Amino acid sequence: MSSKLKSSAATGGGAAFVPERRFPEFQDAGAWENVSLGSVASISTKKVGDKTCVPMSITSGVGLVSQMEKFGRIIAGDSYKNYLLLQKNDFAYNKSATKEYPEGFIALYTGEKLAAVPNSIFTCFRIKGEATSPKYLNYLFLGNLHGRWLRKFIEIGARAHGSLSINNTDLLALPVPVPAGPNSLKEQQKIADCLDSADALIEAQGRKVEALRAHKKGLMQQLFPQEGETQPRLRFPEFEGTGGWERSTFSELCEIKHGYAFQSEFFSNEGDYVLLTPGNFYEEGGYRDRGEKQKYFNGEIPREYVLNEGDMLIAMTEQAAGLLGSPALVPQSDKFLHNQRLGLVTKRPGVAWLNEFFFHVLNTLPVRKAIHDTASGAKVRHTSPTKIGDIVVFVPTTTDEQQRIADCLSSLDDLISAETRKLDTLAAHKKGLMQQLFPTIEEKDS
Repeated sequence: MSSKLKSSAATGGGAAFVPERRFPEFQDAGAWENVSLGSVASISTKKVGDKTCVPMSITSGVGLVSQMEKFGRIIAGDSYKNYLLLQKNDFAYNKSATKEYPEGFIALYTGEKLAAVPNSIFTCFRIKGEATSPKYLNYLFLGNLHGRWLRKFIEIGARAHGSLSINNTDLLALPVPVPAGPNSLKEQQKIADCLDSADALIEAQGRKVEALRAHKKGLMQQLFPQEGETQPRLRFPEFEGTGGWERSTFSELCEIKHGYAFQSEFFSNEGDYVLLTPGNFYEEGGYRDRGEKQKYFNGEIPREYVLNEGDMLIAMTEQAAGLLGSPALVPQSDKFLHNQRLGLVTKRPGVAWLNEFFFHVLNTLPVRKAIHDTASGAKVRHTSPTKIGDIVVFVPTTTDEQQRIADCLSSLDDLISAETRKLDTLAAHKKGLMQQLFPTIEEKDS
């Protein structure tokens, strides 16, 4: 996609209002211009009345979805006739703040049937004439063009009926960057088609990642006993006929040790030792590097709480939904600290135990459910080593079979990680494209 784009750096006396990259056929088409949203679109206030429409809701970053799809039912109720009417290529501005779109989210409606959105939190508008591409405009909104403009008009905490207090005049005054000249629409469509292609690649890669995750989930259901079962449904050929798996409690197999309560006055954003927290765990298991949010400790450290590579920890606090019972293997020695709310899992003498295998045991649905059932707490749920120790599991009696299962699942994890990195790369590539294909609102005074 980007290989066919060329730099459009300005030459001559002043900086032209142009994007960083431009398609070759538009390289000499001249500078862009800012036009007001009101010059290319108009507010739509028509209500549903007696018409039959699809009641819609919105998911930030995703767009408009039917209420049936999002909630499993129609929630419009008696207010349905007062909903705002949407037709194909209309825009719906949801004036509810989200983390990603604190000034609200604008979505393009692409359905063929008439749709409707609540008039209490939505403002709707539609393109006037044929000089502006709806898909082009939609990509600008996905890049939060409107948010960078509207934030100056939003008073902190100002809300009306649960939505941000934005008047239509300020919305329609939004400066929209568009190519100037007779080929404006063609260039808009070329940009939208390019980004559509990027989206198609991202969606295809996303489906591949989800298919691999579903495959792993199904495989784990075969390789480990399910709830109420004592044996796995599938064993590797070399272990057929070697005897069944044995029943044990976790307390018979391992010891779970509480972490140390490190003093908060020595917490830092940098340092030599990472202070692990439940935030360093993925909900599906595994170590999460928190990047700039990583927490470090610069005080005196008891050596027994400095972890070694391959040590296994378990989250005993549900800091986020699904996190309780999540395991992680320490990636490096003499770098990570065993903090409170985390349990260090160590095998008992004489027990057939591989951390790599029991990492996957702790990620099975029956074990996670059992750990969740042991937890207490109203807002944040907690469990304990004793409660986890009472949970019953069925496991192979040899480390050879444990290793075979761990190797199989670890190989699949590596494949999922590689494909997920490809997905992240594609998403980053699209983000870079959007930054290069559009001049930003700050590049030219409106």
